[in-house]
Amino acid sequence: MSSASTPDDDSLLDEFLEDRGHETQTWEESYNKKQCPECGGLHDGNARTCTVCGWSPA
Repeated sequence: MSSASTPDDDSLLDEFLEDRGHETQTWEESYNKKQCPECGGLHDGNARTCTVCGWSPA
């Protein structure tokens, strides 16, 4: 049985990748909004890409 990814699963994956020399970048939180780490643009919680600069988590 499969399940949807949770934030805990994402942090474990990020930690795994970082331990092996990979860079991981995610959205930053600013109040109740997501903040783009590239340009600082603010977006709703369901945003997948930055509408200002086009950045998205890889």
